[in-house]
Amino acid sequence: MPFKGDGPVIGAAAREQRAAALDAWLATLLPPGRQGVALVAVGGLGRREVAPHSDLDLLLLHNGVDNVDELAAAIWYPVWDARLGLDHSVRTPAEALSVARDDVKVALGLLDVRHIAGDATLTAQLAASAVDLWRRTAIHQLPKLREATLARHRAHGELAFLLEGDLKEAAGGLRDAGVLRGIGYAGVADVFRPVVRAAQRRLLDVRDALHAATGRRVDRLVAQERSTVAELLSLEDGDALLRRVSSDARTIAYALHDAWRAVDRIRSTRRRGAGPATPVRRPVARDVVEQDGEVVLARTAVGPRPEPSLSLRVAAAAATARLPIARATLEWLAAFCPPLPRPWPEAARSALLTLLGAGPGLVPTWEACDRYGLVAGWLPELARVRSLPQHNPVHLYTLDRHLVQTAAEASEFTREVDRPDLLLLAAFLHDLGKGLPGDHSQVGAPIAAGVAARIGLAPAEVAMVEKLVRLHLLLPEVATRRDLADPVTIRTVCAAVEDAATLDLLYALARADAAATGPAAWSHWKGRLVADLVRRVRAAQQGVPLPPPPAPDPELVNGPLPALQLKGDRVAVAATDRRGLLAAVAGCLSLHRLDVVAADATTVDGRALVEFRVQPRYGNPPDPAALAIDLRRAVQGDVSVTQRLRGRGGTRRGGGAGPKVVWHREAATDAVVLELRAADSPGLLYRVASALDEAGATVRAARISTLGGDVVDAFYLVGTWPDEAARQAVEEAVLAAAA
Repeated sequence: MPFKGDGPVIGAAAREQRAAALDAWLATLLPPGRQGVALVAVGGLGRREVAPHSDLDLLLLHNGVDNVDELAAAIWYPVWDARLGLDHSVRTPAEALSVARDDVKVALGLLDVRHIAGDATLTAQLAASAVDLWRRTAIHQLPKLREATLARHRAHGELAFLLEGDLKEAAGGLRDAGVLRGIGYAGVADVFRPVVRAAQRRLLDVRDALHAATGRRVDRLVAQERSTVAELLSLEDGDALLRRVSSDARTIAYALHDAWRAVDRIRSTRRRGAGPATPVRRPVARDVVEQDGEVVLARTAVGPRPEPSLSLRVAAAAATARLPIARATLEWLAAFCPPLPRPWPEAARSALLTLLGAGPGLVPTWEACDRYGLVAGWLPELARVRSLPQHNPVHLYTLDRHLVQTAAEASEFTREVDRPDLLLLAAFLHDLGKGLPGDHSQVGAPIAAGVAARIGLAPAEVAMVEKLVRLHLLLPEVATRRDLADPVTIRTVCAAVEDAATLDLLYALARADAAATGPAAWSHWKGRLVADLVRRVRAAQQGVPLPPPPAPDPELVNGPLPALQLKGDRVAVAATDRRGLLAAVAGCLSLHRLDVVAADATTVDGRALVEFRVQPRYGNPPDPAALAIDLRRAVQGDVSVTQRLRGRGGTRRGGGAGPKVVWHREAATDAVVLELRAADSPGLLYRVASALDEAGATVRAARISTLGGDVVDAFYLVGTWPDEAARQAVEEAVLAAAA
């Protein structure tokens, strides 16, 4: 049996040893002296990239000999008996090449043909013919390969930005390294360079460690295996592992993107036929021209003492024109462009702001410059956050990519603000405090101010960037966690924001940040709340009094009890005033898979009015008739409804940290605000509202803010609550309900 012994399991040497052991064992399965038959390895075994629990890709090659099926069975069954995964085929060289002509994946796989046993001449014939066929048909095969690759990327996502990515199939993974190898075989470009080979080897090491940690074939690096895999690779922790995987995946993904550009150039040249001997160069900006669809340096810019701002100006020109920067240009800039002085010259500062405002052209240009070390030279602060994972599942990207993406999204709002340059810079710097102890908004503000000063902004502009970073969460947090009809809420925001220009900047920054985070970070409801908050604060800044709360619906105030209204995202209930009403309705809504985002409770002439804003948990609204029946039963005290909720139970969706309560005693006009931060789970609002009721607290409003698997629920408790013992009792009850 292969894989016996106590040798190393991780690394190139271990993979070679496993391949050699498999070769020796498989060779014994083919009877010696058989002519016209060869056992051939393809895939990972063909490349000698054998992980501890890899499947085997084998081809029994023959020239038409008799009884080949019986011979194949004599080989395959021992492999299956050894409990090894097997992908197998039996073909003549002509059959293999015929399939390769029609199936690009087969054609790519035959490039890895390696002889194991039998007729070596037969294997050599197939290997040479497969490479020749690939090179002759590459101009037609590569578009098919590209289409298949893009489909795989859409299915598996980008490995560089996934918390639980597939090391093999995701974009930037090991499968893409194979695609690069195929493009290289086609003679299109030198795509499999040393830095790419190193990235591939490290990803192979990670896969080795993952197989060793799980004891089985698995390619997805799931959260529960990170620590073990990191330890096997002698890395500090799971985050260090994710950062290394992200960096290597970005290297491979960028190399593949660069390779496809080379393919496009060759295909374009062949379509045009014979053209001018000298490539056409079109001016793009000062010192920058376009050649063959790429940005390159003008001849006048290449000299012994280039200007320090040149690399930024090239990047800004490329992003604005939405053209890639040629690899040779990036290498020259990385090697010869001098460091920027402090403070930056105006040309460099202007180029950075132009680059940040380039919209869709920003991200690919920034990624290219980062690959060649230019970004680290411009802004050393980014080295700490490079490829830093963000564990909240609402985030699509690593931290450094999120910052760049936020600037790209902010370019959509530049016409809505007085200082678009400060919006772009604050968007780019807003999360620099993440990964450091403390509130990242507070910690990151002075870091952002330091960057703003170094690039040459005036002191007043530096102060504004610092303020925007410090307050960048103010609007979305207040909008989703506070009662916007309470004058204290509006006065608090007005005092923090101070002026209309800052309000506009923060509003644009909040929307850009959410768009760059991912679709789960924003919703129609959240957008309405933030817009409403901005409208109210702007009115207060202009001296316009706040509108009075809307009068209760007469049907709820005067109609027979209980009264229900189900309209869109609004659920309103009128019932005889009693304790537990808010919890009962919340429980009924949860039972029907409706998530509450806001709740308000008032009492009018002895009847309780409770209004909820809800959204379907899984996208589809419940049956309104069934919901109405259960609501009527619940508000009339029928406990069977909430008993069904208790029986259903729920699963915590957040992280491992326990719940936390924070009191805000000056945040409301006639109440104190109890803020619960906890892992989300179905029925959480019902349990907490029940606990508050049993502890004697009266809730007049609740605001529920969900971010990924965590919630921040704010409860407005009527009264001043000066007694610390009473607050402690309520806090303990809430924490027990949320645990």
